[in-house]
Amino acid sequence: MSEDTPERSAEQDAPTNTERSPRRGMCAAVLSLEAITLGLTTPVMITIADVSTGTALSVGLGLAVVCLLLVGMLRAEWAYLAGYVVQVAAIGLGFIVPAMFALGAIFAALWAAADLLGRKIERERAEAWAAWRAEQAQQE
Repeated sequence: MSEDTPERSAEQDAPTNTERSPRRGMCAAVLSLEAITLGLTTPVMITIADVSTGTALSVGLGLAVVCLLLVGMLRAEWAYLAGYVVQVAAIGLGFIVPAMFALGAIFAALWAAADLLGRKIERERAEAWAAWRAEQAQQE
């Protein structure tokens, strides 16, 4: 390095706690799209499945609201478990709207993939940073 360019310290290159979690981002995307789908089941339940308006609103919109609330709570580990419960409820909605068996299964697969791949990315990122820190410590 030249004399007028200061060297970067290891602290400047190290990750910060403000890094985005890939797991949280992917799971939030799945829940957001699922909220739209679940919200749209409400008119289907009313018009095609002959479900009473109150029941359809509470089930369809209720599950959609739960999805959106979970998006904001994904900082807590329990919210990921609650996401799996929502997936089971979405598949169970197939007993009222048969198309939800397929849609619920698709969203459950997307949720599981986002959760598991997100965990893998975070684990590999942590291992890479640990290796980098060990290399930096050896150079000092």
